[in-house]
Amino acid sequence: MRIVVLASGRGSNLEALIDAQRDARLPISIAAVLSDKADARALEVARAAGIAAIHVDPRAFGSRREFDDALFAAIAGARPELIVLAGFMRIIDPAAFAPWLGRIINIHPSLLPRYPGLHTHRRALEAGDHLHGASVHFVTAELDGGPVLGQTRLEIRPDDTPQSLAERLLPQEHRLLVACVGLLASGRIRWRTTGIFLDGRPLANPLQLDEHGEWIDDAG
Repeated sequence: MRIVVLASGRGSNLEALIDAQRDARLPISIAAVLSDKADARALEVARAAGIAAIHVDPRAFGSRREFDDALFAAIAGARPELIVLAGFMRIIDPAAFAPWLGRIINIHPSLLPRYPGLHTHRRALEAGDHLHGASVHFVTAELDGGPVLGQTRLEIRPDDTPQSLAERLLPQEHRLLVACVGLLASGRIRWRTTGIFLDGRPLANPLQLDEHGEWIDDAG
């Protein structure tokens, strides 16, 4: 499966995908990495791996929609079958990605539908939650509101801070993204207008990945 990754920051989830591709744990080919930040470490990670690294500068366009159109024109040029948002910190105009519905996913650091948007670790602590986690969902017009295909959970400790919670969750995020991309690349997970299907059967609830990277539900 040809993949394009969008990232704005350090690219640690991108590194997890590259490692899984290199180790033949994922049947994917990362065709390009695109970023809205010229200094994003994700672009350096891509270049080091021999992957096309493309910066699309929002300041070069007169409107958000013009930027989004240029971004998706560059994406289309890479001919991906799947777009992965891995720390891409921009809201995309729904009209720009409408042709890609069902072929674009995002990883978000919360147990959606709890805490869409920013500062998820702080918000979980402030709410007194006992569990936190990450979700991979299909991208729709609603911010972090598309159908969730997989999640990983983490117990919150009494002494956790937003930083410690983020650091402990990150390795599980990596495993979750790799596992979800694996299901998509193998054709086991598909999103139709009537919902998410696993092996042709409707998926009633998001799949759960344990701390060892194994699906708790029957996802292989």
